[in-house]
Amino acid sequence: MLVSNKKAFHKYSITDKYEAGIDLLGTEVKSLRNGGGSLEGAYVSTRSGEALLVGANISAYQPANVSGDYEPTRTRRLLLTKKEINKLSGLESQKGLTVVPLNVYDKNGKIKVEIGVARGKKEFDKRDVLKKRSSDRDIDREIKKWG
Repeated sequence: MLVSNKKAFHKYSITDKYEAGIDLLGTEVKSLRNGGGSLEGAYVSTRSGEALLVGANISAYQPANVSGDYEPTRTRRLLLTKKEINKLSGLESQKGLTVVPLNVYDKNGKIKVEIGVARGKKEFDKRDVLKKRSSDRDIDREIKKWG
């Protein structure tokens, strides 16, 4: 996994996941493979039959050699089928649903983005998850201690 959006799992409950290719420049691929990217605050938007990744920050591979017009947070096109794009746009238009990038990873030499259809969590949902995680950790500790 090259880049992960850890906060997405805390802020949202993920209902569906999709795998998409991403349209990148060569230097952006090298930068991602070196860990030079962030998905924080990024989201997926569908406009005029295209899926776009908005707000993802991919820094320059070699800042000294990059041209002056390089923009690290530019909008990037996602490579999905028409059927998937139509489904995502329908889900995106529903109230309370959004599409967020979850992970960027390398698959057979190609850079892929895992996107998820998400519904925002309420504050008490987030607290419940933290309590459950803490209690599971305590239970595992006790089992290891006595087992």
